[in-house]
Amino acid sequence: MDPVFDILQRRIQDARRLVIVGIGDELIPSDRLGMYAAQKIGEEQIPGVTIFLAGTVPESITGPLRRSRPEHVLFLDAADMGAKPGTIALIGPERIRASLITTHVLPLSVVMDYIERETGAGVTLLGIQPDFTGPDKDLSEADLAYLGRNLRSLSQILRDRQTLYTGM
Repeated sequence: MDPVFDILQRRIQDARRLVIVGIGDELIPSDRLGMYAAQKIGEEQIPGVTIFLAGTVPESITGPLRRSRPEHVLFLDAADMGAKPGTIALIGPERIRASLITTHVLPLSVVMDYIERETGAGVTLLGIQPDFTGPDKDLSEADLAYLGRNLRSLSQILRDRQTLYTGM
């Protein structure tokens, strides 16, 4: 398993209630990947996982997110990490400003700190590498397939943590 997913698995293994927040502008190909990934994971209807699509205004979902009483929150957003398009990676607080594609009203680090303080939940940011080879370029079929494999790994981790509580 990819080291990123090993680390993520350790972070969320005890979370019965997990929230995934998809971030990005669906009209801009290089910024829509967080929303896309959250929608794909949401289609799987994994028990104990709630999906919020925040668009370019992640602070808009803080009320409903708090009411869901998460134990962990995963933010998904496009991030330029200089990696292969479709790569998913953990983004630490020190890298947030440098790697995210900024279309947000408030800096994402402010929203993440607020959620952590208000809910007591663990908070993790997963960046998804877009394709910057052309203006407003969507991922190629090969890159979409690569992202799909990464999303299946992420979904499996989400399902595996749930089996700890359901015995399924």
